[in-house]
Amino acid sequence: MAAEPTAELHHQLDVLFEGAPHFVDRLAAEPASSLGELLDRAEHVALRLPEPEQIELLNAHPRIGAAPASVSKLSYREQGYDRDEGAPELQARLERLNDDYEQRFGFRFVIFVDGRSRSEIARLMQRHLRADRAAELRRGLSDVIAIARDRARKLEDADA
Repeated sequence: MAAEPTAELHHQLDVLFEGAPHFVDRLAAEPASSLGELLDRAEHVALRLPEPEQIELLNAHPRIGAAPASVSKLSYREQGYDRDEGAPELQARLERLNDDYEQRFGFRFVIFVDGRSRSEIARLMQRHLRADRAAELRRGLSDVIAIARDRARKLEDADA
């Protein structure tokens, strides 16, 4: 039986997986003694979720190019708003691509931005629109975990 997660560990998961309380609760129920151990199990847990909970996890992330005021401080930096707010034409393109992607797959496009420009992300979104739905679901979930790992690393570095 898994030990009850500490309040601090649960809070850390809430920060890393903002807006996904069901996933955080499931992940926190995994046997682990540290955040690192939980992150090591996170993708396995996400891939085992019922599809509606997988979609909830993806949809917890803001849309690529969402209004800057509508995203968390972490998402704001991850999406590069602190570096480049982008041209209105690119913003309109991202909105169309988000709409097309969500219409085609039934869930939000999530990608580990990892310093890529918005125009590069738009090109990637266009390419992913041609992908298989099941493959996109797995890829998106994998990227959610990559984002959380990166957030954990950055928060740890900031605390050091």
